Amino acid sequence: MTDQLVRAISKDGCVKAVAVSTRDLTERARQIHKTLPVATAALGRTLAACSMMGNALKGEGSSLTLQIKGGGPLGTILAVSDSEGNVRGTVDNPQVDLPLRADGKLDVGGAVGCDGTLTVIRDLHMKEPYVGSVALLGGEIAEDLAAYFVESEQIPTACGLGVLVDRDQSVRSAGGYLIQLLPGAGEDVISKVEGSIMAAGQVSSILTENDDPEAMLRRVLGDFDLEILEKSPISYRCFCSRERMERALISLGPGELRAMIGEQGEATLTCRFCDSVQHFSREELEGLLEKTRKKR
Repeated sequence: MTDQLVRAISKDGCVKAVAVSTRDLTERARQIHKTLPVATAALGRTLAACSMMGNALKGEGSSLTLQIKGGGPLGTILAVSDSEGNVRGTVDNPQVDLPLRADGKLDVGGAVGCDGTLTVIRDLHMKEPYVGSVALLGGEIAEDLAAYFVESEQIPTACGLGVLVDRDQSVRSAGGYLIQLLPGAGEDVISKVEGSIMAAGQVSSILTENDDPEAMLRRVLGDFDLEILEKSPISYRCFCSRERMERALISLGPGELRAMIGEQGEATLTCRFCDSVQHFSREELEGLLEKTRKKR
């Protein structure tokens, strides 16, 4: 099935949850950035988390940025989601390759690092975006995200994220879930959620068996009767265009543009999210320089 997001609430009103299957968009990111397995896993987890959080915004034109700086060899991991849950992302060092952990799994925590921060930026088209940041716990991303919700938003949260990379380095399964307690949920509800999560197993294993995010939610919250609120397709989507790149060049100002024309005579810009390339000739740069003069 194509990548999908599912949002649900328990019929007793104690728990809300969202889940995504993101194999296709994670594979798209792998192909664009030419990531090796540990970078694929880290970026894929970040994209899944960002999609679920971005979809919760709902305001048209709103966006959510998830930035992870852990001090590890991957450098900064960045993902941006629109209000529908479509995402794009990048990682500083996609060719990082680390030995497997002792249990045979990819060492995502070691690649991300734990000496840094997880930052969430919500742009709701108000005067200033909302920015929240927490110190990383271990760099595995899911537990760091749960800590963010508890510390920054005071919402008890359980998060599961997973990416399974196949032998040919392609993405076999990817996705995740966020489970949050609603006001009034007691200790008995917490125990039920914890028990259900433990019994369900790992995200990548669940999605390898069945990549339907609704099925994953029903498995992870097996002790709850769920009402599905939303099901929607999601994808890897970049909004770059030649017009946007023109605006970026104009924003440099006349001085920078003159220097570019004098030193290089042309410009080639590459989108960091989708690797699309736009070339601007001397004549086009001179036209953009003229636009900056008219704006003054």
